[in-house]
Amino acid sequence: MTQPPALLRPASLHIDGIDVALRPSHAGRFILRVGRGTGEARLSMPARATRAEAERFLRAHRDWLKARIAAAPGPAPFAPGSLVPLRGVPHLLRLDPFRRKGPVLAARETLHVPGPPEGFAEVLGDWLKAEARKDLAEAVGRHARALGVAPGRITLRDPRTRWGSCAAKGGLSFSWRLILAPPEILDYVAAHECAHLVEFDHGPGFWALVRRLRPDHERAEDWLRAQGADLQRYGRTPGA
Repeated sequence: MTQPPALLRPASLHIDGIDVALRPSHAGRFILRVGRGTGEARLSMPARATRAEAERFLRAHRDWLKARIAAAPGPAPFAPGSLVPLRGVPHLLRLDPFRRKGPVLAARETLHVPGPPEGFAEVLGDWLKAEARKDLAEAVGRHARALGVAPGRITLRDPRTRWGSCAAKGGLSFSWRLILAPPEILDYVAAHECAHLVEFDHGPGFWALVRRLRPDHERAEDWLRAQGADLQRYGRTPGA
């Protein structure tokens, strides 16, 4: 079968110093987006579109593209003195060099990170992932019991665009960054993926299960659309 020309590798274009990722789309038109939190540019393109057409589209919209990237907040590395949200509440990061080992200590909206400065980001990142796993395990267990299903293994990853996924064999995967969001957002994503253990598609039956578990699910979806991209900034360094 002849493949459409849209996504011949590499699946990106470089224009005026900006890398733009190319993605296939079922839409019949080009759609250019810039991540509000990351400043990453992505162009969704029709399956039959060519790279030359994509480049012409980008050149026609480069002023808009540059303005949106310039307005993006940019990465927020884990560093002493910066702020990071934990369960939706901003926390100040502090280095605690006198505690060489041990967990991060959360107190009075401050996170005290032990160890030497060079290990600061890794220690904090590992702790946040452990907290995410703990919260997700509790939420998944609760929602799975309500549905009478047995979830598979829970995996944490760091995807750019998805908050959770459900494998055909019942394994559940989540973004560790959900620990940065308010608790009801993490709980909604856990409920969403647990509902997939019963209804694998997004049909009426699936959404009925989601409403049963989270009657306020639309509010959580709105939050993710409006605020979710901002969570992608934290812990990243420029160019990462």
